[in-house]
Amino acid sequence: MNIREQLKDRKRIVVKIGSSSITHEETGALNLTKLEVLVRELCDLKNMGKDVILVSSGAIAVGRQAVGFHHRPKNLAEKQACAAIGQAQLMMIYQKLFSEYGHRAAQILMTKHTMTNNLNRKNAFNTFEELLAMGAIPIVNENDTVATYEIEFGDNDTLSAIVAALMHADLLILLSDIDGLYTDDPRKNPDARFIDTVECLDEQLMQMGKGSSSDVGTGGMATKLSAARIATAAGADMIIANGADFHVLHKIMQGKPYGTLFQKQQGKEFHLIDILEEEHI
Repeated sequence: MNIREQLKDRKRIVVKIGSSSITHEETGALNLTKLEVLVRELCDLKNMGKDVILVSSGAIAVGRQAVGFHHRPKNLAEKQACAAIGQAQLMMIYQKLFSEYGHRAAQILMTKHTMTNNLNRKNAFNTFEELLAMGAIPIVNENDTVATYEIEFGDNDTLSAIVAALMHADLLILLSDIDGLYTDDPRKNPDARFIDTVECLDEQLMQMGKGSSSDVGTGGMATKLSAARIATAAGADMIIANGADFHVLHKIMQGKPYGTLFQKQQGKEFHLIDILEEEHI
């Protein structure tokens, strides 16, 4: 059995989706058709007996659309106000969609202090564990309404990897606007070669990271590679795949060759607080 086929046996799965994957490019409003597919896919993973955690961006994007902004909020007060409006709206829609498929969604908002403070980190772990034991699907986002530069993760790629590490997940799936890792930016270089599997994330691969090209997202390939370094060190496989069609989730779980697979690092002792320091988090 190859490594892809083994993915069907993963028991605890963290899925991260970016703002651009759940909003309409033309308007910035939520793409409800895609959201419904996402929720159905996640509920089916739950029905298979998996623990599922969703890390969802979109609060600021939804809030900015709700108040009629045609630009990305620039100052902190605007961002936090848009996040407050957008997070409530986003969770209301998630709750409704998950309930239609017989599952409960739960909101967890985090800042960097949640992870760097020992007591806060333990409390977060216990809350996640209790929610999963109850059969709920935690929906995680950065607490953008109160986060400032000093206490923010800055992007949900990093946040999702830290959640995967904290909860001893065995698979992290990042759904983005690109098919996976290439040797160069395929939108600019037609000779860029797709990389199917990464066994060891070395410095040469880390240099392939590019900045974000999305008007609504904050993370580019560089943040995804940093996430891969955290997740694989913690013992989780990680996949970067295209979130244009959320049906890709069950295809990944069936072992089909979608996205770039970063293999977990075997036999290494892992301490989350050490990784946070190494990644300057």
